[in-house]
Amino acid sequence: MWVRWSRGIYRPPLAGTTLELWTVAAGGPGQYAVGLTGEGLLTMSRIQVQGVHHITLVGSTRQSAIDFWEGLLGMRFLFEQPNLGNPNENHLYFDPGDGRLITVFTNETRQDDPTPHPRGIGHLEHIAFNVSRATQTQVAKRLESRGIAFKAFDRGFMDSIYFSDPNGLRLELACYKFQAPDGVRDAEVLLRADALRRNTGDHHITEQHLADAIEALMTEGHGPGR
Repeated sequence: MWVRWSRGIYRPPLAGTTLELWTVAAGGPGQYAVGLTGEGLLTMSRIQVQGVHHITLVGSTRQSAIDFWEGLLGMRFLFEQPNLGNPNENHLYFDPGDGRLITVFTNETRQDDPTPHPRGIGHLEHIAFNVSRATQTQVAKRLESRGIAFKAFDRGFMDSIYFSDPNGLRLELACYKFQAPDGVRDAEVLLRADALRRNTGDHHITEQHLADAIEALMTEGHGPGR
């Protein structure tokens, strides 16, 4: 018999435990507690991740993958090898620009399928890639020249352009409207900007919130030479 723990972890039931009720309560840093009816609290440690390692997609052919990920988006094609989990597929590895990996499973018997992916619970909505402000100004023109449909949005704290790969996967090219101070991560600027907009009851983060957040971070000693 197996029981479902919180956060999707499956483990065998503990000997002698009563499994009538499972509850989750906040624990200390890096921990949370699982309560068992008739039992004490069992403290579980988190598994702390440190970023995205890689993203793997199911593609069509080798050339289709290279033409899109390297030919359109400029991701350097690093290497390929057989898919060690499926002998019928090849496995291509690309560098999206930050040294991490986008990988694609391919098979030469497949054809591109541009059918949009379903948007439902558990499905991937889109993948976003970072581009510079200079590149962002050229994206629309370069997509148009290839006949690729797209939509552009102002997200308040960033500009976004959406389009799809040859197999219906929705992609975003995103560019922040700010430059974080030296030694400060982009996420810290956004966290502070969100706190400011909540304090003022604003609908979403704007450029004013970003500017005020950066000023506050610099004043607190996060700027150069502080």
